Amino acid sequence: MPNVHRSLPSAGQPERDSDVRRRPLRASAQPRFSALIPWLALITAPFAPPELGFAVAGAAEWNTAAMARYSDGNNAGSGQHQLTSTAQFSDLRPTDWAYQALRNLVERYGCVAGYPGGSFEGQRSLSRYEAAALLNSCLDRVSEITDELHRLLQEFGKELAMIRGRVAGLEARVGELEATQFSTTTKLSGMAVFVVGANAFGGSARDLLNQARKSEGATTFNYDLELNIDTSFSGKDLLHTVLRAGNFASSAFGNGGLNELEVAFQQDCGTNADCGDVVAIDKIFYQFPIGSQWTVTVGGRVGQEDMLALTPSLYPDDTILNLFTFNGAPAAYNRNLGPGGGLWWKTNTWSVSANYVAAVGDIGDPGLGGIGNGNSQGAGTVQVAYARPNWALAGVYSHVQQNTEIPGSTPFAAGDWNRTGPGHVNAFGLSGYWQPQTSGWVPSISIGWGYNAYDYDQSVPGGSLQTSQSWSVGLQWQNAFAEANSLGLALGQPVFATGLSADQTPDDGNYAFELWYKFQATDHIAITPAIFYLSRPEGQNTPAGQSFDNFGALVKTTFKF
Repeated sequence: MPNVHRSLPSAGQPERDSDVRRRPLRASAQPRFSALIPWLALITAPFAPPELGFAVAGAAEWNTAAMARYSDGNNAGSGQHQLTSTAQFSDLRPTDWAYQALRNLVERYGCVAGYPGGSFEGQRSLSRYEAAALLNSCLDRVSEITDELHRLLQEFGKELAMIRGRVAGLEARVGELEATQFSTTTKLSGMAVFVVGANAFGGSARDLLNQARKSEGATTFNYDLELNIDTSFSGKDLLHTVLRAGNFASSAFGNGGLNELEVAFQQDCGTNADCGDVVAIDKIFYQFPIGSQWTVTVGGRVGQEDMLALTPSLYPDDTILNLFTFNGAPAAYNRNLGPGGGLWWKTNTWSVSANYVAAVGDIGDPGLGGIGNGNSQGAGTVQVAYARPNWALAGVYSHVQQNTEIPGSTPFAAGDWNRTGPGHVNAFGLSGYWQPQTSGWVPSISIGWGYNAYDYDQSVPGGSLQTSQSWSVGLQWQNAFAEANSLGLALGQPVFATGLSADQTPDDGNYAFELWYKFQATDHIAITPAIFYLSRPEGQNTPAGQSFDNFGALVKTTFKF
């Protein structure tokens, strides 16, 4: 009787005899599958075609000696020995195609026997009786394992019942949550800021001193709350909504000018000067891609900065003075807020952004607002930027209509062109940053400069604002003195007058300085003590021959959730 070779094929369609002998099983075959190979041979042999090498043999052809070897595999005198590791087979190598299957059978189930001398003889033919004995040995081991599992199931029956009950309860709760969930595509995040601080004033301008001490001389404790709701409908688009509330308007840092905090600046309360501690919509806009390089943004209340592909500054990590958040060019990067839209194109290095915002574009009276007319308080911006992994450079141009707010300015530069008559500002800016590849003693450096030319629709009196400039330098150390903490230092000048009509000479210069250290108390709580100094915050409005300065200190605590 022809014997069946050990390298039998796995279950499937019939194969040629050469294929049966040459095609290996996958090394990753599961142990249970490998254990069934001899069984499959035993079952299919009577029905297999002759070309597979199977034949039904008579009793005289039975290899009873080989059967005895397998049926008594644990007996040392049987000729085969039950082994517990493939390492005990002298003729078995890890490179053999069935090595992993044999390893699983031996080490997990102990149902493969070896021949005397520690050999496996993998190329030896296998008779049906040998296969039956081998299958019987494996079934005995499976029975032992099954009996052990039954015993464990009975022993831990109470615990398993409790676990099943808990799982059922969790499934019910999950089903309830899925039925009542707000949205599977919406993420809510928030930030709450507490600020305790005060200002001190000095100089020889008695009137300015008395006025400043009266309006901003108290120590105040204020808050700002921001809730961000981000929703995506396709996985690539974004509907961004910001809810905001605060009470900075009447605080020591909220009356405008250079000492206004960034957290108060972003909260635009419209005609309500104090906001009344009421939660209101701060921003709402929709952003979606067109292809792989274009992005469109449109919203009923969107900021200029939301529609720029690149922000050309790494400073600041934690905001203190507004002046140092406008990339050195507060007129060009004015962060105008209102109805608007924009488009940007971006590659791995280059980007071009164009956008328009009308601060009062939601007003129906064309004499007071609307979109695209002379009273829109609009700002149109174009930015071209180039970025590499550790540095970037950007040039920007903004056409700014009259009455548009430019926060980082001296009182004269901010107010004179609005008082003089209808017109606009051509604002230019050049900004960039560099950062080291690893944090250490070398800080990141952010530098920006702005130049602004004023164009009026009618003749203006002598001494009216014609040109202005601004600049700033910000240094920031990441992981300063401790992991996740940061240190910041900045110096600059706000938008100040550099040219007046009728060849008059301006006297509007003012320097600003800030120093802060952010201590990351936990993953969600940061404490930032800061000091700042303004050498001449009233600029040209300071009486000739007199001085007036402002020194401030605060502690800012930020909660993110």
